[in-house]
Amino acid sequence: MKVSQKETGFAAEYVLLPPADMEVNKAEFIASHPKESLCPKDGRPEFAFIGRSNVGKSSLINMLTRKGLAKVSGTPGKTQLLNYFLINGQWYLVDLPGYGYARLSKTHKKKLAEMIEGYLFNRKELLLAFVLIDSSIPPTRIDLEFVDTLGQRAIPFALAFTKSDRVGKKTIEQNISAFLGKLSETWASLPPYFVTSSERKTGKAEILDYIEKIARK
Repeated sequence: MKVSQKETGFAAEYVLLPPADMEVNKAEFIASHPKESLCPKDGRPEFAFIGRSNVGKSSLINMLTRKGLAKVSGTPGKTQLLNYFLINGQWYLVDLPGYGYARLSKTHKKKLAEMIEGYLFNRKELLLAFVLIDSSIPPTRIDLEFVDTLGQRAIPFALAFTKSDRVGKKTIEQNISAFLGKLSETWASLPPYFVTSSERKTGKAEILDYIEKIARK
């Protein structure tokens, strides 16, 4: 059975709104929390960023905000908590732990999964999750399964294809097309998506404008 647009929580009109020309003038780290119930209760809207370990999440966050805001590490699986950054004093960017890091113990993996699910499934302030997908490689089962889970739970999200500078343009286009093609086999409508490169700052304006449009709703 295909997933309907209503079930995923998507709002197609977001894509049709004119650019908001959003700029990040101030970005500050607020706190890290081990579970959703301890997260801020001030009612500010939240936009979460999550992806498979080593997808380039910290680099993308720094590209959107400022260099050094999120810790970039050569070792996957470094993000272990729900990290809150206040942007322009108006909304939170929430850096979630990555999924799929094989070197963690089963107990640790379960703990992180419970933390991620507890946030995504219960956080009322969450307006949208950006799911990061490595565009330099073919679709992976773990990414497709994670996206399907969000759809089944009606969590609004958009895809951010990272590392578009790592391989040739043709390969990037083929990988993105293959990923969307896999989704179209079971989804009635596809989620919004962005193509990004932290090195070239590709996708920065588009993602920030999209956040601004949703936050204004």
